[in-house]
Amino acid sequence: ETQPLTSKKDVSDCNEGEDCKENGLLVRNPKSALRLTEDGNRVHPSQGDKGEAAQISNGYSGVQSPVPCNGMGEVEDAQGTAPAATTTTTTTTSTTCGAEGQQQLMELEDRETWSKKIDFLLSVIGYAVDLGNVWRFPYICYQNGGGAFLIPYTIMAIFGGIPLFYMELALGQYHRNGCISIWRKICPIFKGIGFAICIIDLYVASYYNTIMAWAFYYLISSFTSELPWTSCRNVWNTGNCTNYFSKDNVSWAPHSISPAEEFYTRQVLQVHRSHGLDDLGGISWQLTLCLLLIFTIVYFSIWKGVKTSGKVVWVTATFPYVILFILLVRGATLPGAWRGVLYYLKPDWQKLLATEVWVDAAAQIFFSLGPGFGVLLAYASYNKFHNNCYQDALVTSTVNCLTSFVSGFVIFTVLGYMAEMRNEDVSEVAKDTGPSLLFITYAEAIANMPASTFFAIIFFLMLLTLGLDSTFAGLEGVITGVLDEFPHIWSKRRELFVLGLTIVCFLGSLATLTFGGAYVVKLFEEYATGPAVLTVVFLEAVAVAWFYGITQFCSDVKEMLGFAPGWYWRVCWVAISPIFLLFVTCSFLSNPPELRLFDYNYPYWTTVVGYCIGTSSVICIPIYMVYRLIVTPGTLKERILKSITPETATEIPFGDIRMNAV
Repeated sequence: ETQPLTSKKDVSDCNEGEDCKENGLLVRNPKSALRLTEDGNRVHPSQGDKGEAAQISNGYSGVQSPVPCNGMGEVEDAQGTAPAATTTTTTTTSTTCGAEGQQQLMELEDRETWSKKIDFLLSVIGYAVDLGNVWRFPYICYQNGGGAFLIPYTIMAIFGGIPLFYMELALGQYHRNGCISIWRKICPIFKGIGFAICIIDLYVASYYNTIMAWAFYYLISSFTSELPWTSCRNVWNTGNCTNYFSKDNVSWAPHSISPAEEFYTRQVLQVHRSHGLDDLGGISWQLTLCLLLIFTIVYFSIWKGVKTSGKVVWVTATFPYVILFILLVRGATLPGAWRGVLYYLKPDWQKLLATEVWVDAAAQIFFSLGPGFGVLLAYASYNKFHNNCYQDALVTSTVNCLTSFVSGFVIFTVLGYMAEMRNEDVSEVAKDTGPSLLFITYAEAIANMPASTFFAIIFFLMLLTLGLDSTFAGLEGVITGVLDEFPHIWSKRRELFVLGLTIVCFLGSLATLTFGGAYVVKLFEEYATGPAVLTVVFLEAVAVAWFYGITQFCSDVKEMLGFAPGWYWRVCWVAISPIFLLFVTCSFLSNPPELRLFDYNYPYWTTVVGYCIGTSSVICIPIYMVYRLIVTPGTLKERILKSITPETATEIPFGDIRMNAV
């Protein structure tokens, strides 16, 4: 790097596996014959440019360095001088012009990178730590044996979740592409996986942000001296409303309904004005305004790329930890808190013999870490090439798992307090699941604490920030995938594309803003993402480990980090992780969940609709495979071989030049 590559200085010693310069040729390995090709192409990098000083050809790819094309197959320097003398090499490539060449040149321009390493780490942590860490993990933990559940959870994390997390970070960082175009460099016939991921992300955006709209409604309602879900004197309350926290001696009866539950169901959701999925009712204008404001915040956080979103996550990713700590300290000082903690952690060793516990552990760690949504690929693609993504994977996945565990204490100290006040068992208080655990049980407990308004405001602010950075991530997965696949259309129009995407997501959310919108959210949460994402990541793991090749993938990792993954990672990627995914997917499909929300039992036809929604994304994979085989020329065998062979080289930064690797 300190000497020009055209230097006449001879290098006599060139050990195998080391780089050397020889007569103007960059030879990475005597056997690989990676050489510097000038062949009439002269490049004088302008001051400050980092990169495209020359072209490396490996004999497989004709990808060009991003230099001006004069239309005659020659490359001019900035001053328009004549081409320099050429150096003969074993492989010659011609400068590509026209639309196809322009697309290749655009792809090779300097890619945006994170301003700081901490921006990337906070973005990944913010994506992985979401609302599910607060409500899903504590519920699944106590339902499946309390402290005993931590054993299958840890095992599934070590052998399934973390290896897949690491794999996606390494793929994104090495190939520097989004979820669609990256398959040209891995195994082109699986490109349909990228389109499936984008559809899944759109489904998630259509219901996930509605849950944040509920939290935003609660946040606005919290700016009062008396929280509206503390009394039974409101217009939305019924005769069954029972405020057992009042000073009057009120007993809790089987038909009693807390004021917090009636505020959630009758004022926020207004589900009493809907008869189910076949009669959703009108649209709630209050929730519509809340969602519109949320999408406005999302747009101005991600419209400029990771340079802006990387700064926003300094707030959205760190603020929840401050609030969790405050709520943990407050919960630990409440009367009866020990009852909740005991119920949370008391081990039931018999549960470990049940298959359902292991399925729940596998599903929880998978959806908590979040491979398969294209987010890790997108975020890692903006890293510097030699960034230690191995260390990043271990740090972020560990932080995510610990956050889930600590969130259980935050929730169950409050549930113990509720049980103490109701004079009931914790199991009776903790029967609410999903969002109801936050918006009914926890909201009610907060409302009856001293300084309730303050704790309500910070709690719902925490829910908003937990959801926002996950939304940033999900949409960034789609944006990066589309912009990398169609750079000639969208690379200079990112702001316009992001605007169109947020509008589409907002319009797609209208069904969840109806009076029966909570039923739609539940349906999408169970069917639109679960089995579809599991299928996508299973095929992704198979494509990388078995088609692209585990040896090649480990070689790529070594190229970046300087060391190759050990046998543990190889075994996980080749066998354990795919089996882990297949196990969870088959368990889900063989035993589909029976959906019930409040007093509404989902009819049978909703299961069919749910599977159709889930299939609508996964169907992209076989459709693209068929399309690929049809448009590829040659015999069937030749078509298959071409379709599973990487068609585009990956550029590897090497000092002031770029190398193409296959």
